[in-house]
Amino acid sequence: MNYNSTRNKQKVVTAAQAIAQGISDEGGLFVPQSLPKYTMEEIKAMSGMDYRGRAKKIFADFLTDFTQEEINESVDAAYTAEKFGSENPAPVSYIENGSTKMSVLELWHGPTCAFKDMALQILPHLLTKSMKKTYSGKEAVILVATSGDTGKAALEGFKDVDGTKIMVFYPVNGVSPMQKRQMATQKGENVSVVAIEGNFDDAQTGVKKIFTNAEIKGKLSENNMLFSSANSINWGRLLPQVVYYFSAYCDMLKEGKLQPGDEINVVVPTGNFGNILASFYAMNMGLPIRKFICASNSNNVLTDFIRTGTYDKKRTFYTTISPSMDILVSSNLERLLYHLTDGDDQKVASWMEQLSASGEYTVDAAVKEKLTSCFYGGFCDDENTQKTIRDMYLNENYLCDTHTAVAINVYQQYVAETGDNTTAVIASTASPYKFAKSVLEAVSNGTLPEDEFSMVDALSATTKTPVPAPLASLKDAEVRFTQTCKVDEMPGAVLGGLSIG
Repeated sequence: MNYNSTRNKQKVVTAAQAIAQGISDEGGLFVPQSLPKYTMEEIKAMSGMDYRGRAKKIFADFLTDFTQEEINESVDAAYTAEKFGSENPAPVSYIENGSTKMSVLELWHGPTCAFKDMALQILPHLLTKSMKKTYSGKEAVILVATSGDTGKAALEGFKDVDGTKIMVFYPVNGVSPMQKRQMATQKGENVSVVAIEGNFDDAQTGVKKIFTNAEIKGKLSENNMLFSSANSINWGRLLPQVVYYFSAYCDMLKEGKLQPGDEINVVVPTGNFGNILASFYAMNMGLPIRKFICASNSNNVLTDFIRTGTYDKKRTFYTTISPSMDILVSSNLERLLYHLTDGDDQKVASWMEQLSASGEYTVDAAVKEKLTSCFYGGFCDDENTQKTIRDMYLNENYLCDTHTAVAINVYQQYVAETGDNTTAVIASTASPYKFAKSVLEAVSNGTLPEDEFSMVDALSATTKTPVPAPLASLKDAEVRFTQTCKVDEMPGAVLGGLSIG
């Protein structure tokens, strides 16, 4: 299987090239030229496998220039019980009170307590193997823009990995205190963290510009280095996310919650559109998904796009209690547009140029019809996010974080609006302890403690739930990174961090 660029499908690369390079030279994203198709009999057979077995099968169908041994090594090293707390890194919890049934796909049991671990524990293995196949002898410089969770997950995945250096940029006032502490205390000799004076979109745009800056790329080449990405613009980040939708369906078959062929709805709290796009790929590979429910916070650019066909980033940017979704430019939407236009790279390139130049674009009627036929868009503000957290805890005895609460709230809106009670799989993307202040405010009536770790302890005492060990250990961790820069200083920060300025 080979891969095209969304903006120039004449550019064809192997899986290893797509993963090593991260993004195409002209700024497009790599997409598979075709998708493997699984029958329900094959999906039923996968239900007899464990998570690692399912991952190995799916990876083998996409990474055709990897040997089975290379895939097995990568999967077995990534998804261990030691890292994820059990043999199943993505378990499903069931909430079945009343007529509405929700199956909560918990994606936050990894070492950084966020769904990004599902991809970023395996990406270093895939990337280093890809580099050996395509750019042997070169060092990979991984640039990451984060709205909170990707940064720490990437740092943890790539720390002290031979042949790599990683630098993470995050908005100085746009992540939770726990997310900031996770990044600032990161261990590893090859890691670097820089805060920027701006929001996530500023960080993401800055990183993309550095990726395509000929002068900077030239300096890297002179020093035997090559840029790559750990953001979901990298196919190696997106592919592992396809696996857990198949795995959830297989687990539900195995546990009698579904019968073979039963449809599900998928609900995803969405910022950069990668997680929900992975479920779209799964549907096109044979997973019976009826509707994709795209849940946004007050930064509801995706809600408006799904409902109107116009993507308009020229709007107020809100800093919310669900910061990983505080995004106005959803990079992976470009991949969806490529597929909805049947691979019309020139049309996609034109829309992306319009977005860059004027801040908006409008898709044609055919694409709009395809979009609304399979996607539903809704949003939830901070007040209703906290109310949902409180209701879920008091009524269902289920403690969720601020992002999962957005998904549950929007799902409830969808059911009320449509009456569609198809079994819903809701992607739960982070531990509630990563957002202790907001969650504690929602479930308690008392005065909040002053510091983050006192809030964590209070949340645990109030809800009788354990603090995840990776977060508890941060209390006494050494702060290593305190640098802050302006957006236009990011290129200098990269070159300085690599000591090649």
